[in-house]
Amino acid sequence: MSETIDTVAELKAQVAELIARVQALEEQAARRHPEVSDDVVLAISAACAAYLGKRAKIKQVHLLRGGVWASQGRAAIHQSHADLQGSR
Repeated sequence: MSETIDTVAELKAQVAELIARVQALEEQAARRHPEVSDDVVLAISAACAAYLGKRAKIKQVHLLRGGVWASQGRAAIHQSHADLQGSR
């Protein structure tokens, strides 16, 4: 009987540890992938409607932090400088 009680106690401890780990991972994920506010979605929807000339249905919005746009901008600048150097 005492073995069963010990086993249950160990399982409870492991479950508590797993719950703490899951909560920490959920907090980490929330910091890395914040939700897009309703104001931002409204602004995107208005911009799409102005561009298309009709109302558009926004299905998904993902918040990105500069990575792709910044690297493409740097690549364009490097290429323009390379073109200038090659024309001498």
